[in-house]
Amino acid sequence: MGESKRRKQSLGDRYGQDQRVVEWLPLTKKQAEDFYKWTTKGAWIGIGVMAGLWVTVRFIGPTFGWWTVQ
Repeated sequence: MGESKRRKQSLGDRYGQDQRVVEWLPLTKKQAEDFYKWTTKGAWIGIGVMAGLWVTVRFIGPTFGWWTVQ
């Protein structure tokens, strides 16, 4: 008997369904991977926005302030 048949017999009705990360949590491994990808992408976007804001405040802001003082 092959490994696939043994696995099918041991899992029964759950054969072919996505595995859960934790048995009591209704979250599949695929959903966890998708969540990880989205949060990683969001973190990099946040880092980019923060760097752009820092450049604006640090360099561009003082330039406009210098024009108004004179």
